Amino acid sequence: MRAYFWTALILCCIFALIRVVRMIGTSRPAAAARLGSFLYWGALAIIFALAAWLRFRLTLDPIADPDTWGYLSPALRKLTGAEFGHTHGRNFTYPGSLFLLLKVCPDFRAITVVQHLLGLVAGAMLLLTWRRTRVFLPFPRVAHDVHAWLGLMAAAMYLLAAEPIRIEMQIRPEGVCAFLFSINLFFVTQFTACCFVERRRVATAVYGIIAMLTAILLVSLKPNFALAAIVGLLPIGIFFFRRAWSWQKITLAGGAAASAALLLLPDYFLSRNDKASQTYLPLMLFAIHADLIRDQMAADLERNAKVPYPRDWLMRVQRALSDEIVKSSVVSPRHHSKIGFDYDYLMNNQTSIAAQLRREFDGDVSALCAFYWFYYRRVWLQRPLFVVKKIARQMAIFYAPRCPVYRQTKFLPLTDEYDRSLSSVGRQSYREIRAEYPPAADFISRTELLARSAPVLQQRAYIRKSLLVLAVTYLPLLLIALTISVVVLSQKNWRRRLGWLAALVLFVYAYNMVSCLEVAVFHSLEVLRKVTVQMFFATLAQFFALWFILEFALEMRGRAKPSLPDTSSR
Repeated sequence: MRAYFWTALILCCIFALIRVVRMIGTSRPAAAARLGSFLYWGALAIIFALAAWLRFRLTLDPIADPDTWGYLSPALRKLTGAEFGHTHGRNFTYPGSLFLLLKVCPDFRAITVVQHLLGLVAGAMLLLTWRRTRVFLPFPRVAHDVHAWLGLMAAAMYLLAAEPIRIEMQIRPEGVCAFLFSINLFFVTQFTACCFVERRRVATAVYGIIAMLTAILLVSLKPNFALAAIVGLLPIGIFFFRRAWSWQKITLAGGAAASAALLLLPDYFLSRNDKASQTYLPLMLFAIHADLIRDQMAADLERNAKVPYPRDWLMRVQRALSDEIVKSSVVSPRHHSKIGFDYDYLMNNQTSIAAQLRREFDGDVSALCAFYWFYYRRVWLQRPLFVVKKIARQMAIFYAPRCPVYRQTKFLPLTDEYDRSLSSVGRQSYREIRAEYPPAADFISRTELLARSAPVLQQRAYIRKSLLVLAVTYLPLLLIALTISVVVLSQKNWRRRLGWLAALVLFVYAYNMVSCLEVAVFHSLEVLRKVTVQMFFATLAQFFALWFILEFALEMRGRAKPSLPDTSSR
């Protein structure tokens, strides 16, 4: 209830401010317009200045984790005279960016600086996207100034929250994902407006190519956003089914092919010598569904089912898998509680099932992957209901009464982050590169100091309460927007006035849904970064839904008003 109270209070303050400006406008419209513009742009400047201060007042040394070596080592190898290539199955886009950045500025703090700047750009692109979407309403009832202030609130929520700042400090592709989301969504919006509303042919082709390039770049950066990228390109897919506009379609198709060749072919050639690239996805699916695969193996042995593996061998593997699942639960009993065991242990522990299977197949990567894929497909065929239930439990993590994308933590001690970072950079692989590349030695030395005395990332009360409002209203706003969308899209008059806005709301919410679905199938939403990285379009979706509900309510009120009798001729 407190969250709903704060929602009402914030909205009342904004509407009261707008009301004051309008009261001034009844007597002096020009003065009111100047006052409203001054207040808006002043608030915007304050928000971006505060967002920059919150970022750059902290230490600029980046934070490492056990996965960082896979992203950083290709750049470090190239910088020390060796070959650039894949490590641990990581795509080349982010490691390539790190190489270029460290080549230009050989200081690891440059990584955090650039990612903070891109985070600020993401907030600006959110605001530009919001302002551009007003073109989709032919007869808006929400006043322009109300719409503008709602967009500024959305940008403020993203820019001032602590979690995006923390993510931007990590040496991970998640640190730049919000930037890519923002430019992709902006250019998709521009393409849709130019193609379907304004009928600008040249602009349609240009924005379409950039939208496709950014979508492919997003997939290259983080393959688990492939479904989100496909949803983002849905307007372009619809465009190809339209009549005429032939040369624009040819241009778009050519741009898509060139973008794919530019971003995906280098990764294909670089990954051929990285065995981890070939085994990562099937191993992940095998580990995530290990309990179902264990039970399916037991059922196959009990029924003497025809499978392409010897019975004695399969029995030994089934027992080993069962034992390792139990061990993983003992090692980290609270880890991945929705799954019931620790799949990271199964994948990465030197004595667990993944290592045992590599020995069983004597390093034959193709045969090992075939085994992983065989039993993953088999649980879908033999136990589809159990797999669907597993996915549903994961989806319920995000679509809970309090959406976990908005964390209301008061303090985030960066000392803990750098302490974990130190355990990663203290590994043998970093120690070897330390002598060859002095900036790496400086980075490790500063990490050692920060592990004892790093500042605290604090989240002020006004931000925490605002995030609480967003957390508890995510699901209600989604359900209300879905209900209203059914009404709007099923009736011609409503569709003519609000159809585009309804489609926009569903489109942005779909980003969240398919991103969660892909993680639920291939990974786990219990991993915090898999959820918090979605904050950008979760925030945008909620504010679009709020705008949509306001437009619908005002439209209903307008239709409900009785028409006044015409007395002009009396």
